Amino acid sequence: MPGWSDDDHLAAYKAFRASCRPIAAEHGLPSESKALGTSLRDPCRIAKGPELTDEAKAKAFFEEHFLPLRISRLGEGEGFVTGYYEPVLDGSRTQTDVYNVPVYRRPSNLFVRGAKQSSSGLPNKGQVFRKIGRRKLVPYYDRAEIEDGAIAGRGLEICWLKEQTDLLFAQIQGSARVRFEDGSTLRINYDAHNGYPYTPVGRILIDRGIIPKEQMSMQKIRDWMAQNPDGAKELRRQNRSYVFFREVQLSDKDEAVGAQGVPLTPGRSIAVDKALHVYGTPFFIEGELPIESEQSKTPFRRLMIAQDTGSAIVGPARADLYFGAGADAGKVSGRLRHNMRFVMLVPRSLDPVARGRKMPVPDERPSEKIAKLFPQVDPQKEKSAAKPADASASTNAVPMPEPRPAIKTDEPRRHRHYRHYRTYR
Repeated sequence: MPGWSDDDHLAAYKAFRASCRPIAAEHGLPSESKALGTSLRDPCRIAKGPELTDEAKAKAFFEEHFLPLRISRLGEGEGFVTGYYEPVLDGSRTQTDVYNVPVYRRPSNLFVRGAKQSSSGLPNKGQVFRKIGRRKLVPYYDRAEIEDGAIAGRGLEICWLKEQTDLLFAQIQGSARVRFEDGSTLRINYDAHNGYPYTPVGRILIDRGIIPKEQMSMQKIRDWMAQNPDGAKELRRQNRSYVFFREVQLSDKDEAVGAQGVPLTPGRSIAVDKALHVYGTPFFIEGELPIESEQSKTPFRRLMIAQDTGSAIVGPARADLYFGAGADAGKVSGRLRHNMRFVMLVPRSLDPVARGRKMPVPDERPSEKIAKLFPQVDPQKEKSAAKPADASASTNAVPMPEPRPAIKTDEPRRHRHYRHYRTYR
């Protein structure tokens, strides 16, 4: 792998060792549903021994216990990376004329389907409801309703910020440090969401032709919002998703805690798609990134550890790189939207080739001839294109369905074409 020998494997080993703590703690519990989750326990047991302090031994550890497996979305050669960080925001413990944007904790009437209400940190995907009375459940309030005061005055305020833009960026990043005038700091982390899918405001600005795609960054978004307060309000509300926080007991020296429950390591931790990957998995990510400036092409060949997730991180070769806290980290992470090559390190106890042979594959697609027999029709378009009924026709008349075309085959009805016939019909 290009750049493998030049990386700081000791830094990657320390991040991996941090991930091993919760993995080792799962011993004796029901095993991870993904085979990779179980196999990671083997190298983690070894990493639990005396901590390595030698770069060469750290490099040898990964080479001895893992196999490199290049991954990408089907039909694509590269993956895609973005960056994230922990914002440092000015705030107040009480509402004032300057600080009047509330940071809300999770409401007690918010329910995420399939999750325990008492759990700390609910899933960032899934259906979310609010309870009315004893039994009735309805979708939770969206961003506009919450901004307009739908849950105000219920004692849910953790603290107060200056601007809605500050809150939006804290919600996008999933954590923040709120700095008060007396010099103290409050740390907040993601706790729950309101159930609406995340809509990237940057994508909206690109689609509207306001900011060119090649110039898009978080700083560009922030600058545009500052110059267009009315437009910023409308833009924010296009993203109906809303995040609720919890206060965490961390000092200024501690890094934010990821979804795996371990402190993130700047430059080594990544957020991945939890539906596909397992926390603690090492990924070697290789390519060029604008680290030093927007125009720079800094070689990036680094072993990263999966320790976090996010609702916008979807796909096998998709990662959010964590850069730390503060404005400088925000500048770097905000300009990352780049294609990179991904190599996943798989524990040697798990043979990906043998596993691949056992994987179920989709049914073969129907031939073009069969597909033409059963064209798919959008019912909504068909309905809108229908002409008004003849005045002489009875308004109660029910149209008879068209006869189903016959399939000529000498084979049993469970022939694969019959299965596709049912699908297309």
